Amino acid sequence: MNNDLRHKIFSNSSFNFKASSLFSIFFFLFTLFSYAQVTSTIDSTEIKIGEQITFRVEVEADTTDLVVFPEGQTFSPLEMIESYKVDTTKKDATYQLIKKYGLTQFDSGRYTIPRQKILVGDKTFFTDSLKVFVNNIALDTTEQGLYDIKPFIEVEKSASDWWKTLLIILITISIVSSLLYWFVWRKKPLTKEEEIALLPPYERAKLALKKLDESHYLEHSELKEYYSELTFIIRKYLDEKVYDRALESTTDELIYRLNLLKDGNQIDIPKEDIKNLESILKRADLVKFAKSAPDIELAKLDRNTIDLEIDHVKEALPEPTEEEKLLNQQYKEEQARKKKRKKKLITGVAILGLLIAIFVGFGLKYGFSYVKDTLIGHDSKELLEGDWVRSEYGVPPIEISTPKVLKRMTLDESNSKSASVNTLAFSYATIQDVFSISLSTTTFQKPAEGEEKSEIDPIKIAEESITKLEKEGITDIFVKQEKFATPNGAEGLKTFGTLKIPSGAENYTEAHYALLQFISDNSEVLQQIMITWAMDDTYADSMSERIISSIELKKAAQ
Repeated sequence: MNNDLRHKIFSNSSFNFKASSLFSIFFFLFTLFSYAQVTSTIDSTEIKIGEQITFRVEVEADTTDLVVFPEGQTFSPLEMIESYKVDTTKKDATYQLIKKYGLTQFDSGRYTIPRQKILVGDKTFFTDSLKVFVNNIALDTTEQGLYDIKPFIEVEKSASDWWKTLLIILITISIVSSLLYWFVWRKKPLTKEEEIALLPPYERAKLALKKLDESHYLEHSELKEYYSELTFIIRKYLDEKVYDRALESTTDELIYRLNLLKDGNQIDIPKEDIKNLESILKRADLVKFAKSAPDIELAKLDRNTIDLEIDHVKEALPEPTEEEKLLNQQYKEEQARKKKRKKKLITGVAILGLLIAIFVGFGLKYGFSYVKDTLIGHDSKELLEGDWVRSEYGVPPIEISTPKVLKRMTLDESNSKSASVNTLAFSYATIQDVFSISLSTTTFQKPAEGEEKSEIDPIKIAEESITKLEKEGITDIFVKQEKFATPNGAEGLKTFGTLKIPSGAENYTEAHYALLQFISDNSEVLQQIMITWAMDDTYADSMSERIISSIELKKAAQ
């Protein structure tokens, strides 16, 4: 009996040990795999019309898990008016994440906030559905009177500041043009020195002698200055008309050259005139370098001799031939052309500088890419800023705003899967054009009596659309999906992401895409809108947002 008792006690102990071990293992696995907790609350269950309530979601998850909160209008029939940033707090080996949403409703009644899907790692959690009561606002007409709706008040359209920019540009252009005209193109009045420089050498020499007579060198016995100017006058004249190195030559070199020209019959100047010039030049050298002081009357005589010799040299010079006159005229014309080219160059540089300044100014204000695209042109920018069209397509109609009218597509009836399916399709461009819009409405006929009605699965249809794109050569299709609601409350599925469109033998264009699907009328109508646009194209991004936000589903006319 004792043995039986010991055996029983041992058996019970063994059973308890096994049960305890199994419980410990289960508890360990439970704590290992069930670390995520999701709770939801609202700050009030009763509000007034238009008053905001705060929907709060708390998630406690492992630090390595990715947590995805709902986005968009997923709280229908309540309207989300604000989505706050996630507040993250680290607690031991877990994160506590708090996400808040601002919700409201503008109609009185009892509403239910639907369950919200929270993704934690590879698991899906749902929040509890919550009841909210929206009260009417009581209006005491005894205290607050009722009045008719006030009529519209016409207000003046606020003026933009484009005219200020235009005014600044016009003023700048006027200033630059005035400066160019005044300093470059204006025919400036010649100064006295410039007028003298334009005179022929003979007249300049005579005028210089006249100015020398008006000087007071002789009155003050400044013979060095007097003879310096006197010899410069004759040397300058000879330099321009006889020997082009007369100014830099010594007296002996100059006289030797004149005799050489005389002997070579290149100039018909008498020997006596050459001797007179030699005598005056040597006397001038003595005055300038040896401090010689000739008589004042002799200086006056030398002046008259120089005047006479200038006349003799002029008479001795041969008349210019027609060829020389032509060359001289061509030289003058060439100089005039050079001067004009210089003016054009200065004007061109000034205009280029002005254009660069305007470009930089507009670039700093509006962005350099926008200014560049405005000047050069950009297809997407022209579509975005052009006249958009808002129209209805298909039955039941889809109302949508697009940069161009969508054209109806002719479908190949042989490719139709069933005669009970009717499809209307419209499009702008093709997916090969990168920016494209396609829209279709597919109507399924009601099944005959006794036949089972098949449900339309939007996810499956989206997968078929992706497969069709792959068959057309589209590669690297990245797929994301979420719920979508139009401004008039129609709900559907949005499939979006990125893809690569073949644009040549081995070239691909990266692009975005968005496929919107709506199922209505008891799964008898499938409406689809697909948009593709180039990546890194801000204008196309704006167009896609504008198109998607404009979609509204209409009921078919009865």
